[in-house]
Amino acid sequence: MSGAGGGYDDARRGGGARIAGGHGQGGQEIGGGFESTHATGSANEVQDQPTSFDFDEESERALAAIVKRYPPGKQASAVIPALYLVQRQMGRQTGSAWVPRVAMDAVAQRLGMPPIRVYEVATFYLMFNTKPIGRHHLQVCGTTPCWLRGSEDVLRACKDAGHLKGYGDTSADGVFTLTEVECLGGCVNAPILQVDDDYYEDLDYDRTVALLEALRRGERPQPGSTTGRQTSAPAGGALTLIDVPGE
Repeated sequence: MSGAGGGYDDARRGGGARIAGGHGQGGQEIGGGFESTHATGSANEVQDQPTSFDFDEESERALAAIVKRYPPGKQASAVIPALYLVQRQMGRQTGSAWVPRVAMDAVAQRLGMPPIRVYEVATFYLMFNTKPIGRHHLQVCGTTPCWLRGSEDVLRACKDAGHLKGYGDTSADGVFTLTEVECLGGCVNAPILQVDDDYYEDLDYDRTVALLEALRRGERPQPGSTTGRQTSAPAGGALTLIDVPGE
């Protein structure tokens, strides 16, 4: 972690050191298209960094409740949820859920911790987007269970309906950014597509296309199984405990 954050701190002072640290020109190779969501080269690669950041009313309320969970002097433990609040606020305000550098500084100030410690966390965890992304972040699970159940069809549908070239691409209209992720923990309902913070399960090509078309229209389909499956019950319906007395 310190390597990533250290590079970021050097970049703050010198303007151009590699954020990833210890890697060749262009930073580390993350894979899965995350170079489109995560700054891995020089600190100057993100050209549209805002110059200021203030927590809005919604974030202020949430952050106050989070910080209260920790004893005095331990507020730094709130750094991950605080960064998540920043990312959600940026999504609300700009349509792009990401964590700009000035917001990392705001988190550091609020939690009373050195900025470098916040940079380390934000650049270590790929769930934090340190570059602007599309309005919807399409995250295709490519791990073995989803692959066996048709994740390649989900990827093809994302490329076709989202007008995307592949992993790492953002659509020309700014609606979608596409990345590949590892196991989302919903293997029994594979294949899975995570859209922003929501899981869409039991997908195939046609259902994925329909999902993206709805998102482009500004609709938000109900997360979960796209086949009507009850949680993780068998695809054909319940096979046990089907005759419960009193029900």
